[in-house]
Amino acid sequence: MAVSLSKGQKVDLTKGNPGLSKLIIGLGWDTNKYDGGFDFDLDASAFLCGDNGRVFDDKDFIFYGNLKHASGSVEHTGDNTTGAGEGDDEVIKVDLALVPANVSRIAFTVTIYESDKRNQNFGQVSNAYIHIIDQVTGTEVIRYDLGEDFSVETAVVVGELYRHNGEWKFNAIGSGFQGGLYALCQNFGVNV
Repeated sequence: MAVSLSKGQKVDLTKGNPGLSKLIIGLGWDTNKYDGGFDFDLDASAFLCGDNGRVFDDKDFIFYGNLKHASGSVEHTGDNTTGAGEGDDEVIKVDLALVPANVSRIAFTVTIYESDKRNQNFGQVSNAYIHIIDQVTGTEVIRYDLGEDFSVETAVVVGELYRHNGEWKFNAIGSGFQGGLYALCQNFGVNV
């Protein structure tokens, strides 16, 4: 049974699950009733960072324009431009065994594509979540439902995997940003 987290909670991932390496990070959301004339296009991304919380290289930013890390450790399965349908809207696969030794954290984020132009924000999004599934068994290991804490934000750091004493843990962050993907890239040290 999955561990259900609240904002700010941290939980061991690999310590209690020896051999856990291949993960599916699923992110999902619904949009509230909206009559602005545009689809909501939310985009999941991952930032592979060092201890300082910043990427080493722009290629450590995995998103719809750079689907796979050079190490093969993190792979985005593709952009869902409407969020239609049930279940995960976007998926990022992680193989912990392939994560480069200098990467100590992988941050997972969601942004709203063209949020300024479309006049959209996370106050118009509901039922947002991230969950981690063991790719081998298909078992949900961790789930974090974000709740409705956002109003004007256009980007959210949902959570992160991080190394601690040789084990991987997960931190449910749920931190909102204004400024969309640009603001996130600035925060994580990606040149845009």
